[in-house]
Amino acid sequence: MASGVSPARRAAHTVALRVLAEDAYADRALQTAAQDLDGRDRALAKQLAFGVVQRRGTLDWVITRIAPGKSLEFGVRTALHIGLYELLFLNTADHAAIAQAVELAKPSPGHKMVNALLRRVQREGIELPDDGTPAGAAVRHSHPEWLVKLWWKQLGADQTRALLAADNEPAELALRVNTLAEVDEDALPPGRREGDALVVEGPFDVAGSPLFKAGIITPQSRAAQRVAPFLDPQPGERVLDLCAAPGGKTTHLAALMHGRGEVVAVERHAGRARALEAACRRMHATNVTVVTGDAKHFEADRPFDRVLVDPPCSGLGTLRTHPDLRWKMQPESIEGLMKVQDAILAAGRRALAPGGTLVYATCTINDAEDRLASPDRLRTLPHVDGTDGFSVARVSASQDADRPGA
Repeated sequence: MASGVSPARRAAHTVALRVLAEDAYADRALQTAAQDLDGRDRALAKQLAFGVVQRRGTLDWVITRIAPGKSLEFGVRTALHIGLYELLFLNTADHAAIAQAVELAKPSPGHKMVNALLRRVQREGIELPDDGTPAGAAVRHSHPEWLVKLWWKQLGADQTRALLAADNEPAELALRVNTLAEVDEDALPPGRREGDALVVEGPFDVAGSPLFKAGIITPQSRAAQRVAPFLDPQPGERVLDLCAAPGGKTTHLAALMHGRGEVVAVERHAGRARALEAACRRMHATNVTVVTGDAKHFEADRPFDRVLVDPPCSGLGTLRTHPDLRWKMQPESIEGLMKVQDAILAAGRRALAPGGTLVYATCTINDAEDRLASPDRLRTLPHVDGTDGFSVARVSASQDADRPGA
């Protein structure tokens, strides 16, 4: 690859190419590709890589208009994606966007086509479809059409368009300040406080921060931070957290209990269970016991005062932070997830003590995955609340016993 390519664009090309050619996860690929970059270049690499992955549907639609029938090798197509993204969606100078994309496509002869196509878009522009229909909105806002139709029916046209636009905006960086640690407020990065949440202003390297290593902060969206308080665990109680890794909600439960009582955290995968134990040590959550096992089949030796059911879900509320998820998730996959959700919810009900409280939480915007029927619920939406989309419902054991079929 030519030496004239900026480090940020080189990293972004590597990430986007891995997503396109290998179906890699963008956030994980970025960790590797950008690990040696300084803060400014890392931020640009993330903006470009995540933006290209998010806008892949729109960019592919543009390519079919300007190069119909052309077959482009993965590396060349990814370079063209980056150039188009910069021309259409960023304030990059046109000459810089084109020149860098051409260099990214080298040494393939396809770099000449990249140059010609980008210069055509520069000269003529491109008109995207109107978003007055689900099909047009899917192209204009770069979401799969099945998902746009789902939200169109569920939220209405105006709310859906606002949600689609919000999904393509950069996610805020939210931290949770750990009340189990000694916190020097003056040492925290600048930002806006909302209870234990801190929304950081400007770039901040969380994983490289001494505050992270000391367990004073942990990254967690403001939506996710609402779940544990909704369960309202009390010091001295016995609390069950099903599907607990990576541990954000688990350690929040422990903090709300002031480290007193017991949190039993269940995780099926041994490696994730070990990482969960490490997270609990870092976050000073000494009252957490990690159990490696399948949440669907969990049987309690004695009942729990409170149960958190946080099962695998489609994750459709987190498309800002997981830019590839909109392309990975399929309707048939959601059907399988719902069966798992029902099984884990049944296990949570079995473990709940009489008079206890159960909370069911998913980070999705899909009514079909709201498997716990209850009027006592909270919801967040990216275009309304500026954070991830979550759906959370709460019942007491006595209420749940009254449900039909219980």
